[in-house]
Amino acid sequence: MLSLKDPLLLKTQLFINGEWVKGDSGSTFPILNPATGTEICKLASGNKNDTNIAIQGAQSAMQKWRQTTAKHRAKILQKWHALIIENIDDLASILCAEQGKPLAEAKGEILYGAAYIEWFAEEAKRIYGDVIPSNNTSQRLLTIKQAIGVVAAITPWNFPNAMITRKVAPALAAGCAVVLKPAEATPLSALALAELAKRAGLPKGLLSIVVGADAIEIGKALTDSSLVRKLSFTGSTKVGKLLIKQCADTVKKTSMELGGNAPFVVFEDADIDKAVQGAIASKFRNAGQTCVCANRFLVQRSIYQEFTDKFVAEAKKLKVGNGNDEGITIGPLINAAAAQNVHALVTDAEKNGATKVLGGAATHLGANYYLPTILTNVTPQMRIFKEEIFGPVAPIIPFDTEEQALELANATEAGLASYVYTQNYARIWRFSENLENGIVGINEGIISSEVAPFGGIKQSGNGREGSKYGIDDYIEIKYLCMGGI
Repeated sequence: MLSLKDPLLLKTQLFINGEWVKGDSGSTFPILNPATGTEICKLASGNKNDTNIAIQGAQSAMQKWRQTTAKHRAKILQKWHALIIENIDDLASILCAEQGKPLAEAKGEILYGAAYIEWFAEEAKRIYGDVIPSNNTSQRLLTIKQAIGVVAAITPWNFPNAMITRKVAPALAAGCAVVLKPAEATPLSALALAELAKRAGLPKGLLSIVVGADAIEIGKALTDSSLVRKLSFTGSTKVGKLLIKQCADTVKKTSMELGGNAPFVVFEDADIDKAVQGAIASKFRNAGQTCVCANRFLVQRSIYQEFTDKFVAEAKKLKVGNGNDEGITIGPLINAAAAQNVHALVTDAEKNGATKVLGGAATHLGANYYLPTILTNVTPQMRIFKEEIFGPVAPIIPFDTEEQALELANATEAGLASYVYTQNYARIWRFSENLENGIVGINEGIISSEVAPFGGIKQSGNGREGSKYGIDDYIEIKYLCMGGI
């Protein structure tokens, strides 16, 4: 059992319509610590019946909530934000235990996630409509913006706190209610957030958490419901495509934050030391398990060896282990299957001619761990170039010209994040505008912020989270035509 300052933040039941419940089936499933393999707790397992009850409660609760003032909704969100900051140590401990990332990273995620709540508490008061100049003197035309309805949110295991707040906060700010299905591997952070939302005074039914061993059943209940008007999903492209198809029958609005295959492009005029630091930050954060992680390092041939040598030297300083231990910078992968998938990509690359210059193996720490790995002599024909790695592996590919770098960078169906290092400002504009990505980091390896729009193009999804644009996915525009003036 986790040692927390406030043990009541570790919940083992579902949160439905403001109450902690065992669920319809009464069954449970284990939540495991990926660093140790030990059981943290047993959690109540929800099903479609629990999900439908939560949806009905959400539909009822939001009828009053959407009529409240934006200032009222903002105050509750601000209180929720304050409680998260007050309990950051416990929330980070829960996150570290269920997900595995180092404790310092976990605290960073808590702060990052809380920032979305603070941001959208403020944005709740800025959902403006418009008065439209009429083409008829007897009419007045205007638009108002209203809550879209019940929102279903499905979130991943790699950021079990922040991926929730950047969906739930704008939905609540807009006047919606949310039924959330967190990943079955990491539901404890979601339940702790729900407890703090309850303490903040969020009315019953506006946020329900349904998680269970059968994720497909719960997801299908969310997509099948005609009461759910919006689905927000973060996860794999494969699952995202399936959810879009399932939402078609009820014509739900969807926003999808799907897989990435981010290029990290380093030109010969770049500050190489800064590029290396950016590469370390982008690639190895959360053990490489982020959708915006640098996935393919494209380095101009004239500096290829220098960059590689410095990158290897810095990567050697990284320390792998249990995220609760002092000085650890890389924790375990989420499970043994994830580590095996990463190793399969490395093995395939080696068989096809890549050279392993660092790592490339599991560790004595256990099956969930994988060493920081750097590969050279990688080609576009290899799986590791084409597929999202989701692990601490950096393949480096040389290029000669700007045109070749752009072709390599865009040679993927994904279009989420990208990174460019150069001191040439003409190239910065030219190259950034031609990259097929929703996000471009320029001489910067850490790009996410609540004030900026996060999202991709191509098969990396649609919609944006964060920023002034982030609330748009949770509102409908209603046009009012007033005649007889």
